[in-house]
Amino acid sequence: MLDQTPKKVVEREALRINPAKTCQPIGAMYASLGIHGCLPHSHGSQGCCAYHRSHLTRHYKEPVMAATSSFTEGAAVFGGGANLRQAVNNIFHVYNPDIIAVHTTCLSETIGDDIPSLVNQARDDGLIPAGKLVIHTNPSYEGSHVTGFSNMCRSMVSYLTESSGEKKNQLNVLPGFVEPSDMREIKRILRKIGAPAVVFPDTSDVLDAPQTGKFNMYPKGGVTLAAMKTTGDSQKTLALGAFASEDAAKMLQTKAEVPYEVLDLPIGLAATDRFIEALVELTGNEPPASITDDRGRLLDMMLDYQQYLYGKKVAIAGDPDHVIAMTEFMVSMGMIPTYVITGTPGKKFTLKIKAILRDVNPKAKVKAAADFFELHQWIKNEPVDLLISNTYGKYIARAEDVPFVRFGFPILDRTGHSYFPTVGYVGGMRLVEKITGVLLDRKDRDDPDETFELVM
Repeated sequence: MLDQTPKKVVEREALRINPAKTCQPIGAMYASLGIHGCLPHSHGSQGCCAYHRSHLTRHYKEPVMAATSSFTEGAAVFGGGANLRQAVNNIFHVYNPDIIAVHTTCLSETIGDDIPSLVNQARDDGLIPAGKLVIHTNPSYEGSHVTGFSNMCRSMVSYLTESSGEKKNQLNVLPGFVEPSDMREIKRILRKIGAPAVVFPDTSDVLDAPQTGKFNMYPKGGVTLAAMKTTGDSQKTLALGAFASEDAAKMLQTKAEVPYEVLDLPIGLAATDRFIEALVELTGNEPPASITDDRGRLLDMMLDYQQYLYGKKVAIAGDPDHVIAMTEFMVSMGMIPTYVITGTPGKKFTLKIKAILRDVNPKAKVKAAADFFELHQWIKNEPVDLLISNTYGKYIARAEDVPFVRFGFPILDRTGHSYFPTVGYVGGMRLVEKITGVLLDRKDRDDPDETFELVM
């Protein structure tokens, strides 16, 4: 196990050990599921698609529908064009989706399959029925699952956005790579403030659909194609999370001249405040009492638990947009982020984190394109009081006996995360409860009998 990780840190330039990310097509597949009536399609080997589906299924505890071009040796040598044509024909005849969202894998990208040309030829040959759509993205070798998600969101805009020339009283909101429950909470906030919006992609009621006893190939959730077409007529786009959402927002501006603003994911008090303030400025509506009451409850919890959180050293790992917002939230509660990493490359991550920690802990170790192996080495050399990361951090937590809070993607060994938001004031309350509970559990475990208290 990881308790064999050596304490001595050796600089590495090319090798990643236990990276804090997964592959690009997983993010592209997840974004595709946020379109209503969409069947994601993996253009590559059957094994790739099976891995991507199983990873998402293990996180969301829901069946994930996706098709594959099922490359064999012949396709690997001569290209996968014939496989894609056959797949498109079969999918529309057997599963009848409204839209197929194709994403390439490493194998098809190495070959260099020209997906737009293949799709156009399939349409000319009558393999794509009238009224049906096929879109695609190339996640590429670069980046992480967040990159794949971003690329598919950009492709949604490229293929589906239209502009009538007349502006509508609506916003576009790109929620980022977050849970279905987070997307639902973002939509609830929009409704409460009275901000008509197209939220895309939207996996609420897709990967957290209720159990009715009846299988539904295409659940009721997801942004509709009709709504996506109107995004070019929106007043403005709010992109939540620069890494997951900014590229699509830029494409909207380029294609339809819709201005955009990039905000951090609304995780914690300050980031949610900025999101609410942006909505108030855009709509002219004041937040209702229910929203301000939620904020007051979060603030009250932060004050109530200050004595248990203040000065605690914390290590944070995960997707860049999540980690940036979570780092700011920890600082606002008096905690000290000591190690902050993401597996996704990008200098803007380190710059943003260092700016947040400038007056709190300027000596904190911050790294993009990092891995859990190095994080474990840092913790071995200077322990922390809390580790916040996805499921892969559990090995470090076990080896070093560190309190552990699961956060982000993927969470493979617990359930419920896709049903309870971590964004907004309500999500902030859940995070405070989880973090404080883990730290107090550790105190109960370690306290001697004479200081073991009933009331804490």
